[in-house]
Formats: sequence, structure tokens, C-alpha cells
Amino acid sequence: MRKSHFLGTKIRNLRKRNHLTMEDLSSRCVRLDPESAPSVSYLSMIERGKRVPSVAMLEVIASVFQKQPDWFLDDVPEEQAITPNKGSRGGIDGMALEPSFLFSNDILQIAIPEMLSQTGTTGRQFAHLLIRAHQEHHQNHFPDLERAAEEIGQKRMPLSIDELMEIIGRFGVKLKWFERAPSDIHTTIGATSKGVTTSFFEPPHTLHLNEILKQFPTRLKYDLAVHIGHCVLHNKDGLKSIMRVGGHDSDLVDEHGNAAVQSSTMDQQDILHAWRDFESSFFAGALLCPKVPFRQLLDRHGYEIAVNKMIDVSASVAMRRMTAVSPYAHWHYFDAYAPGKLKAVYRGNGIPLPWGNMRAVEDPCQHWAVFRMINQPAKGTSAQISILNVGNEPRIYCCESVKVKDLAGNSHVLCAGIDLNPAIDAQGGDSLTLADDLRRICVAGGGSAKMPIKIQDDLMSVARILNINWIERGIYNDARLICSRGAACPREPSCYEPLQSLI
Repeated sequence: MRKSHFLGTKIRNLRKRNHLTMEDLSSRCVRLDPESAPSVSYLSMIERGKRVPSVAMLEVIASVFQKQPDWFLDDVPEEQAITPNKGSRGGIDGMALEPSFLFSNDILQIAIPEMLSQTGTTGRQFAHLLIRAHQEHHQNHFPDLERAAEEIGQKRMPLSIDELMEIIGRFGVKLKWFERAPSDIHTTIGATSKGVTTSFFEPPHTLHLNEILKQFPTRLKYDLAVHIGHCVLHNKDGLKSIMRVGGHDSDLVDEHGNAAVQSSTMDQQDILHAWRDFESSFFAGALLCPKVPFRQLLDRHGYEIAVNKMIDVSASVAMRRMTAVSPYAHWHYFDAYAPGKLKAVYRGNGIPLPWGNMRAVEDPCQHWAVFRMINQPAKGTSAQISILNVGNEPRIYCCESVKVKDLAGNSHVLCAGIDLNPAIDAQGGDSLTLADDLRRICVAGGGSAKMPIKIQDDLMSVARILNINWIERGIYNDARLICSRGAACPREPSCYEPLQSLI
């Protein structure tokens, strides 16, 4: 058992290759030998090299993977170690942290702040990027937060404002209303939008709510639910959790409404509070839309965005919860403000971004549904079937978008979408061939085209199995080619060729 240098890594790689969670592996071990099976926490320590399993425990794990115990102890690393990889569902692949001596904690603690400083990335932005990567890695599944919300809300849906007020009152929190109108926020890149503080917590037990929330009950419910989350999860540590609404990431503003200068220094408190804000936001969604009742509601209504009105929550809360409660894992969600600010992003399907939060891009593709709706609302349904090359492979996406206004008066577009390739393959189809056929048809049509009956029928079958109505609507609209950047435009001629000729 002394030859265990790669034991944890080998178990982890096998588990990942077989698409098992630690809970899955622990459960399978329990079925084989309850007495020797590792718990989830102990299995985690084994994979991280902090514990060595007993002989009996290793035999149980080896049996699950149909390996000999000696295979885990041969002191030979695998040729293909598992790294975070979105190649099977699009997006950016992870990087192998080798050679390991260059990725030690000491070196990274020096190199990351230097990288942020040289790229102009703030510590706050980096914290949100870390959290988003963690969220996408777990495909939006956080069962501990779900359970905490269910214990408080008892899976009631909908929850009224009075019920939320009663819940927050149990924690000894007193409510105090204040008046503050939306004001202009000027960012460092010259853009302007309206912003307003909606609520904040003042220790030890006072929650301040903006009077404007009385006109927007769904937002009031969300703010209350978030602060309940801080009470439950963080013992009311909401001092840093000033909740704001606005078209830019301007939680830090000065008294004149201008975006405050943010440092690229990595502050541990910034990361901690960013994580706590994420936890409380996820908790709020789970409290307002408990997993089982909300999934049943979505199933009854074909995942229509309008279900938000049935339970009196915002479209944003309903769409974000879709990505967490759906049995289908390959979702994405955008909340986009003009001219191209992604206020919120989730990419469980790894879809590449046409623009990002860190910097403006000069050539975002104009054919993404979310981008088109920012500039011009769609007539009729916004459902769109899109074909996008990811890693030289064509993928078929479908999304539904809605244009709304926040309570500061800013227009923005919410978009929920899925990657159809895994669903096509799951039904015995060949997603890459179908996507390539559809891509060729769209190229011949100048970038968009009506789908042939055969492809319509294939996608309709998938849509009905997934039980998502807006996929069916998208099938009858023209399919569109999209790209992550104008320089990679697949259209013939390219959308950007006239511009290039002028240059």
C-alpha cells in the first residue's frame, strides 16, 4: 500500500471517464460491500491523496471498475490523465497542470495577480470567473443548497411576499424601507445605463428595502429570498451583499453614480463574499422554485418561459432554475444588456461566447438570437435553431429569448438554450452528420435556410422526447449559422467581407 502515489488520480480518472459522481461511486461500493465501502467524504480524500484506502476498501473500488487492485498500485501514471474538458459539449478545454512544480500554490499566488494586472482583469471579475467555472463544472447541481432551501420553504410553491416576510422575521430581521430613484451609471468605457440599489443588510438585524420594490413584487420576492439565504447559510453576513439592478457590473459605485475603480489585487474577502453571494442567489432560486414541484410544472407546460407568471417569479429566476432542475444537462443561460454586456452567464453545454464580461469585442456575431433581440425585438416566437462550429465540429443549438426591462428601466434580453447534439445521439441518431447537413444547407442559403422535412422530423422527435415546446417552434423558423467571432464567420460570402474590403 506504500505504492499509492497515483492511486487517487487513477480512481478519479476512472470515475470521470464513466461519468460517475462521488455519490454514484460510493453508492455502488455500498451495494457491493456496505462495511468496506468508502463514504463520499472519504472517497474525496482518497482522490486528493490525503487518505489511502484499506485493502478491503480498495478491492471494493476495484470491483466497481472491473480492475485488479494491483493496477491502482503499479506506480505508473496513466498516459491520458483527465483534465477539465468540455470538448464533448463545446467550449474551452481545461489545461493540464503539468509540470506540477510550476503549478504549486506558491507560484500560482504570485503569477495570478501578475496576470490580472497585465490583462486589466479586476480581482472581482476573476472571482466571478472562478465561481462560474465551478458552477458549470458541476452543471448547476448543488444539492446542499437545494436541501437548505427546501427545509426553510417546505417545498411550497408559490411563496407569497407575506410568507417570505414571515420567514425572514423568524431570524429576528427587521425591515426598514428607504427611497432611492434610479440614477445614471457611467462606466470606464463610456457607456451609460440606469442603476439602483434595491436592498442591503445592516448588522446586526436590519434589512433595508427600496420603496421601488413595492412596484416590482417579483424582484421584491427575489431580494427577500436572497437575504433569507444569507441568514440561513452565512449567519446574516450580508454586509457586503448590497443588491443592485443595472445594465453594467457596477456594484461598486461612488456617490455620483460612476463605476468605482476596482483593483486587480486578489482579495480573499472579495472572493469569499462573491461566493456567498452566489450561494445566496442559488438558494433564492431553490426557495422560490423548489426542484421537484418546479420540474413538474415545467413538464406540464413544455418548459415555456411563461411559467414564471404562474408562480409569480421573474422570468430570470424561472429560466435560471430550468438549467438546474431539468433532467437534461446541456443548457446555457444568458442575461445580456446592450451593447454587449453579459450580466449573467451559465454554460452547462459549454457553448462558446460571442462576447464576454472582461472586455468588449469588435466583431461579435450579429446572428445570435440574444444579440439580435438586444437591437431589435423578434416578431412572434424568438425560438431559434442555430448551427455553430465548435472545435471544427458543427453543433445544433436551440434557444428561446425574451426582452424585458429591469426596475431601473434598462432593457435586457434573457436567453435559455440547449445543445441538441447529445439528445440526437441519445436517440440513436448521428448528430454530427445531421448538423453538418444543416450547416451546408444554411451556407447555400446565404447563412440561413428553412430546414428540409427529414431534418425537421428528426429534430421534432427529439423535441418531443425532451418535452420542450420552443424547440418545436424553432424547427419551423429558418435555421441560422452563428459564430463566436466575425473572423470565424462560416457564411459565404462572410458577413464581414464588405468591411474587410473597405479596410
